[in-house]
Amino acid sequence: MDHHVLQEYLTAHQFPVVKKTYKKYLTYEGIQDSYVYILKNGVIKTSVISKDGRQFNLRYINQLEIVSLLKDEYSQYIDAPFNIRIESPEAELYRIDRVQFWKDINRSMDLQLYVKDYYRVRLLHNMKKLQQMLMNGKFGAVCSQLYEFQELFGVPTEEGILIDFVVTNEEIARFCGITTASSVSRMLQQLREMNAICIENHKILIRDLEKIKENIIF
Repeated sequence: MDHHVLQEYLTAHQFPVVKKTYKKYLTYEGIQDSYVYILKNGVIKTSVISKDGRQFNLRYINQLEIVSLLKDEYSQYIDAPFNIRIESPEAELYRIDRVQFWKDINRSMDLQLYVKDYYRVRLLHNMKKLQQMLMNGKFGAVCSQLYEFQELFGVPTEEGILIDFVVTNEEIARFCGITTASSVSRMLQQLREMNAICIENHKILIRDLEKIKENIIF
C-alpha cells in the first residue's frame, strides 16, 4: 500500500502527536473515542478479548498506517473496535479528530482512494488470517505467524533471517488461538529439531524459510 498520500496529508497539517511507552494502551475495546490514530513510529499491537476473557492478537504494526478503524463518518464518538498497546520502548501516533478526518477525505480524491485501498488490504489480510487459522492447524498457524513476523521484522543475516523483535511464546499463542505458551514452546522445539529455526538473544532466527513454508497452506 502506497503511503505517500497519507504522509503528504500529515505533513500539510500540524496534528498533535501522542507519545506512549512500552505496554501502555492507546485505546481499549468498547471504550468510546473521538479520534483517528495514525502510527508515526514505533511498534503497536492490536488485540480483542473473547467472551470468556481470553485475548486474541490481531496484528503488529510497525510503519505509517491508520491504526484505528474509521467506521461511519457522522458519529463524533465511536466504540474502539480493539485494544491498541505499545510494544516498542516508545511509539508516536498522530491524533486526528475523526469527523474532521472524514471531511478531509471527502474533499480529496487521493485520500478517498487511499482509504479504499486501506480497507481492501485490511480485508484481504483478515481473510488470509482466517484461512490460515482454519486450514493450517496449530502447528501450521505457528509457522504462518513466524512467516508474518519475518515479513514485518526480518533482517537478513549470514545464518538466515533474524526476526529482530522479541516475541514471547505467550504472544505467539495469542496470535494463533492456542491456549498455552507451553504448547507453542513444544512447536518451536519441533522447528528447532528440524533445523528450521534457532533462538539468539531471545529472538527467533529462521534458518530455513522453506521448511517453515512447507507447513503453511497459503
